[in-house]
Amino acid sequence: MINSAQDLEKVKVNLETSSIAWAELQRFFAAGLAISVSDALDLVEVAYQFSQDNKVQVEQWLNAGLIGRVSDEQAGNWIADNREVWAVVVRPWVLVQAYTCEPASSQR
Repeated sequence: MINSAQDLEKVKVNLETSSIAWAELQRFFAAGLAISVSDALDLVEVAYQFSQDNKVQVEQWLNAGLIGRVSDEQAGNWIADNREVWAVVVRPWVLVQAYTCEPASSQR
């Protein structure tokens, strides 16, 4: 159940989040617009805070090293691995979060 405007906005952000090959996002990386989000954070929450222009929270994440522009090394590794990432656009940024899938047998 959606109880507030904030909940509704987070639902919208969640619906706009998708899995995509990192190679498809190269133009955003080249423009300096790709932001890496640590897997310690909820991508939807980060995108919501960006959309609300919550500078205090975003600065805390930046200072903690939990978000930041995708580095050349990171981008190169993702290309070499043909990596899929979760991504969501919060203009002008594209927030990305790498993920790995474990084989089903290791999830016991």
